[in-house]
Amino acid sequence: MNETPDAATVEAVGKVTEALETIERARGHLYSFHQLTGSADLALGEAVTQLEKAGHGDWARRISEELIGLNVLPDRWTFQVVEEYDDGYYKACRDLERELLASLTRGRRHLHEQQMKDDRRTHGRPGHEAGAPSTPSAGA
Repeated sequence: MNETPDAATVEAVGKVTEALETIERARGHLYSFHQLTGSADLALGEAVTQLEKAGHGDWARRISEELIGLNVLPDRWTFQVVEEYDDGYYKACRDLERELLASLTRGRRHLHEQQMKDDRRTHGRPGHEAGAPSTPSAGA
């Protein structure tokens, strides 16, 4: 492999990294979904207590039996959804991106952004220094 990959390779690899970054964001939203759903379930538990104290035992019992602890998907709570996503789709994408970087860029990350930085900075101006080049991640 050449020391520096060609522009088309850098752009293509950058697009895969961009996709992984989007998947990272989606993963964060999935964790938000997990935590928000759990918080709602706990709030429903507090509502059951308040409904009982207010004399609405039938509603308290109904919410307690029908909604609290209900699976969000068949046979799954949110933690199970998160774990399956992490161990499946997320891991597959992350691992493939790492293999692609190792194969085509010698493990160097964000080469597209590094080129963009060099193109957009004002050479010789303080605060516009090139900085250290992208380096392989640990384990690459």
